[in-house]
Amino acid sequence: MGYNEHVGIDLHIHSIASDGTLSPDEILSLAPVQRLAAISITDHDTLEGSKAAQQIDCPSGVKLLSGVEISAAPPPFAPFSGSLHILGYGFDLDDSELNQMLLVLQEARRNRNPEILRRLSQLGFDITLDDIVREVGDGQIGRPHIARVMVARGFVHSINEAFDRYIGQGKPAYVDKFRIPCRQALDIVLGAGGIPVLAHPFLLNISNRNDLEHFIISLKEMGLEGIEVYYPEHPPEETRYYEHLAEKLELLMTGGTDFHGSLKPEIQLGTGSGNFHVPYRLYEQLMARLA
Repeated sequence: MGYNEHVGIDLHIHSIASDGTLSPDEILSLAPVQRLAAISITDHDTLEGSKAAQQIDCPSGVKLLSGVEISAAPPPFAPFSGSLHILGYGFDLDDSELNQMLLVLQEARRNRNPEILRRLSQLGFDITLDDIVREVGDGQIGRPHIARVMVARGFVHSINEAFDRYIGQGKPAYVDKFRIPCRQALDIVLGAGGIPVLAHPFLLNISNRNDLEHFIISLKEMGLEGIEVYYPEHPPEETRYYEHLAEKLELLMTGGTDFHGSLKPEIQLGTGSGNFHVPYRLYEQLMARLA
């Protein structure tokens, strides 16, 4: 292939179609600058970013893989308190069942926003949906966009403060959201010809490794084909454990930065906080499985 281990990939990227701040065009232009040979735009519960990227001429030396990050409801036996996200790769962007499922999730997100704003209003923060659209545009609005407006209005000093004090899970303006059952999310990605991958396992908050292994085994039995082993927030010892687990369970390994542009300024495309790297061979292994 002519690629070496110094050339990386980033298979977890958010655009303005969900809660990133760069357009698909800007992301593609940035990829070669960051020495990335393959990328995937994995917006939350929407294919708009991935579809837009497919219409753009890729820079020389950069490969583009269709992607999405799906909010999934854990099975009843799940031993954790964190959020379960399923990444999908290499699927047919026009698959009708996948698109229909994502429309349901997008509608649930839209219905959630007015309730968050109502709760913020009760706390003394007067923000309307029109205020958010003026600040961030009319893409898919979510909590990060609400947080940006809170910062712009001087209600909080940072996006992290908005989440930590008001709109994060368990905080006074938090509203839970509808999620697709885990098995259904896996089935639909597989049905669209794609590969379903467990996103950032560390963020599931499963402290016991045996519990994590048994949970991933159960997901594999439902159709899971990979683990996002490489992720900026994974401690090194956990990354090594996920590598071991993927090899033991014969699951693919993937990785990405979870890049959001200026919403997470400390995380850069491809390199995370500076020393993050996902080797190109993982993209080759992913493509071999798709083939």
